[in-house]
Amino acid sequence: MPKSSSPSFYVAGQYRPEQSVGHLMNKVLSSIIAQADAQLAQYKLTYVQWVPLYKLLMCEGTTSASLAREISIDPAALTRSLHRLEIKGLIRRDRSTQDRRVVHLSLTDAGRDVVQHVPSVLAEVLNGHLQGFSTEEWTLMLKLLQRMLHNGDTVKQGTKSATFVRATST
Repeated sequence: MPKSSSPSFYVAGQYRPEQSVGHLMNKVLSSIIAQADAQLAQYKLTYVQWVPLYKLLMCEGTTSASLAREISIDPAALTRSLHRLEIKGLIRRDRSTQDRRVVHLSLTDAGRDVVQHVPSVLAEVLNGHLQGFSTEEWTLMLKLLQRMLHNGDTVKQGTKSATFVRATST
């Protein structure tokens, strides 16, 4: 891969997890998930259940395949989670009449009642993690994370010789 115009922040042999952006993001995400799970336990929801429910709240009528892509989860793992949600009466899975391989997902009334609690729990947990941040710091962090995602997408989309790009505005 050609050298990027950006400096190399990590050097093999000098890598320290406590200075790794990926390691720290993973630890923050784990903390967020653990706290959200603890608060959502009263609704008998786990991470692998409340994430698809929340996504269905935001985009009702999606398919299981598109939901798996959206939440970056293995389709088989998602199917197991969806099965549990269906048994709990929180979602409905309907096979497409045009293509039996396609499964359309929708929230039941019980699912809507339960998932309505997720946004307030997430807001509380995220605000707790952002305690002491200014609005400018929060905005900058969002832009930096969006830039990292853009750079990752650029590499993922294939040109092995892609140079890392700086996102201009988001």
